[in-house]
Amino acid sequence: MRRAAISVPSNIAEGNERSSDRDGNRFLYYARGSLAELSTQADIASAIGLVDPLLAEEWSRECDELARMLAKLIQSRTQAID
Repeated sequence: MRRAAISVPSNIAEGNERSSDRDGNRFLYYARGSLAELSTQADIASAIGLVDPLLAEEWSRECDELARMLAKLIQSRTQAID
């Protein structure tokens, strides 16, 4: 879970430093993938009793919110390309 959580802002930062929006968007998609991975891992951790179910649900909601924010950022950058 730590690796997935660290991967999200790392990929956003790397994408921000890319020379083109198209290349940068690729890293934003990676960040969204890491959010999906993190959300899934929270669900699994809850299911096997490692994390309180309410906490896992909160984490999943936060991942969903961040994924929506990234989708909007990707969309705005894609419009700049077109």
